[in-house]
Amino acid sequence: MGLELSRPSTMLKNENRLLLRDLAYQSIRHGLETGQALEIDIAQYPAELQTKKATFVTLHRNKELRGCIGILKPVRPLAEDVAYNAWAAAFSDSRFMPLSADELDDIDIHISVLGTPEEMDFTSEDDLVKQIRPGIDGLIMEEGFNKGTFLPSVWESLTDSREFLRHLKLKAGLPADYWSDNIKVKRYTVEEF
Repeated sequence: MGLELSRPSTMLKNENRLLLRDLAYQSIRHGLETGQALEIDIAQYPAELQTKKATFVTLHRNKELRGCIGILKPVRPLAEDVAYNAWAAAFSDSRFMPLSADELDDIDIHISVLGTPEEMDFTSEDDLVKQIRPGIDGLIMEEGFNKGTFLPSVWESLTDSREFLRHLKLKAGLPADYWSDNIKVKRYTVEEF
């Protein structure tokens, strides 16, 4: 059990980060016009954006969460995943009404490219809490059919490891004080921009 975690294989080139941010914006704009995510020709993108990666796209409006959608396993090329998740964050996050055209210019787009999740080995809830790295780890919690994740960006509002874990349990549909030896937790890092 090492402390070195899989990070996204390489940091993205700055010009590719800019391409992805623009792609996310264009997919949201396309969604306003057509009701669908922007379909792209992946061959027209740099090789770095053609590799399969898991992403989350988070939208903020006036510094408040406005939508967040993503996946935990890489199933699409990076550029396609960002285009789809940006559209889904704007129009399919069940916590919010679909984005309206008058909100578009006030939206801040944040993209998280996930590293490979790694299973954590712990003997108790206290042991797990001690292993969590505030500000670094994203966590996936599973217990039976219950599952939830928090991106590392959640540390901005939940800075204590125990509180982070309690809120993650709630997100997974479990009571905040729940504990079972059947709980599984994976951690991952992200490249955010």
